[in-house]
Amino acid sequence: MFNGHKLTQPEAALQLPETKVAADRQGATMNGSLEPAGAPRPKGAGRKADVTHAILRAMCMAASLTAFSFMVTAKQHSLLVVYGFQFPVHSKWSFSNSFEFLVGVSGAVVIHSFLQLLICISRLLRKSSAIPSRNYGWLVFAGDQVLAYALMSAGSAASGVTNLNRTGIRHTALPNFCKPLHSFCDHVTISIAFTFFSCILLATSVVLDVIWLTKY
Repeated sequence: MFNGHKLTQPEAALQLPETKVAADRQGATMNGSLEPAGAPRPKGAGRKADVTHAILRAMCMAASLTAFSFMVTAKQHSLLVVYGFQFPVHSKWSFSNSFEFLVGVSGAVVIHSFLQLLICISRLLRKSSAIPSRNYGWLVFAGDQVLAYALMSAGSAASGVTNLNRTGIRHTALPNFCKPLHSFCDHVTISIAFTFFSCILLATSVVLDVIWLTKY
C-alpha cells in the first residue's frame, strides 16, 4: 500500500525496464547523439583532408615523373677543348651511379604516388575515407617516409656530381665540363630540382599521415 494505492507484483516488474530505457536515452543525449558512449569515432580526416591527400599525390607524381624524364633524357655529344686540343666527349646519365639511383628512386615514387592517387580517388567517389584503417595509415606513413628519405639521398648524391661537373676539380687542369655539355647539365639540374620538390611534397604527406594517426 503506497498513498492509498496497492502496487502489485506485475506492475513492479514492469517499472525496471522502462527506467533502464529512460536512463539509456538520457546517457545517449548527454553524449550528443543516439549512439552509445563507447561508439567508435568516424574514420578518416574528413573530405577536405582526403582531397588534400589526392592533390599532394598528384603533385608528387607529376614532380617525380618530371625528374625521371629529364634525367633519362640527359645525354649529349660534344667537343672538349683543353689547352687548344679538342677531345670528343660523350655524357649520359647512366654513366653515373648517383644518377642511376635518382632514376630508380624517382620511378618508385611515381608508382607509389600513382597507386595512392587511384585509391584515394576511388574512395572519394564512393564518399568513404581515403585511409580506411589505422593499419593502412601506418603502412602509408612508412612508405611515404622511406621514399622521402630516399629522394633526399638521391638528390644530394646527384647534386655532388653535378657541382663537380660545373666547377671542375681544384688544383687540376680539368675544365668546366658543363660548358661543352650544357644541355646535359641543364637536364640534370632540372631533374635534381624536381627531385627535391617531390621530397618536400612527400614530407608534407608524412605530416598529414601523422596528424591522421594522432586523431584517429
